[in-house]
Amino acid sequence: MPDATGSRASRAQALGTRWLGAGLAAALAVATLALAATGRLTLYISPETVWFAVAAAVATLIGVVWSCALPLGAEQDHGHDHGDADHGHVHGGVGHDHTGAQWHEHGGPRPSARRVVGTVAGATGGVIATGVVAGALLLPPASLSVDMAMQRAPMGNVLFAGADNVALGANTDTSTFGIGGWASVFATGSRPEKYDGSSVTLTGFLTPSGSAKDQAHLTRMVISHCVLDAQPASVPVQITGWQGQYAVGDWVQVRGTVRASADGKLSIVPASVSKIPEPKDPYEH
Repeated sequence: MPDATGSRASRAQALGTRWLGAGLAAALAVATLALAATGRLTLYISPETVWFAVAAAVATLIGVVWSCALPLGAEQDHGHDHGDADHGHVHGGVGHDHTGAQWHEHGGPRPSARRVVGTVAGATGGVIATGVVAGALLLPPASLSVDMAMQRAPMGNVLFAGADNVALGANTDTSTFGIGGWASVFATGSRPEKYDGSSVTLTGFLTPSGSAKDQAHLTRMVISHCVLDAQPASVPVQITGWQGQYAVGDWVQVRGTVRASADGKLSIVPASVSKIPEPKDPYEH
């Protein structure tokens, strides 16, 4: 007659295994589809890869539905049915079954240290994974913080990361440049006079420009694939006494002109600076 306690333990273990596999996968797939439907998936990945993430989420849900059709506990069936009633053998009062667990002649199995460690590690991993998935489902999606941008980039230099395909040189079309493109020009352009007088309309958040009180950095996070590779790009903007008008991290739209100084350094002289809400997609790609 099967032991009731052992049966309940086996069922709990089977439920835990299914949750760690199909359950967590389904939860992440649902979260991905929900973010895509609301247009917020681009807070985590590049727009060019949204279709792939959605397709993967749909495929995952199909797999989860199929796996739920299997009997509970089938995930742990490794095909160890050898057709014999008893594979245990006894040596001097202590036996071993085909799984390697030790048995006493008048008692139950002796749990091995390896099995205990494995159970504890699995339970710990399950709790951590469940917490991560719960956070993805319950916490509202948010853009990378201004503090992170400032930590990743020393404010004394014009910075750039991303938009590696920007064409530099005399023959350039700057009409499509965002902050990433202009940051690349400002940092690496060998003929800054070619850009003097170019009109710009750029959107970003304000960060300090070292000790320069009349100059701020207009900054934007640039991602190539996902937020894990996000890096800040920034360009200097001349705004007299800007810290008395704006706070670090304020989103603004700047309309102005690129000017080259006598020493060849480029900066933006704004015709207007307008404070705006954070854009729906706060990144450049």
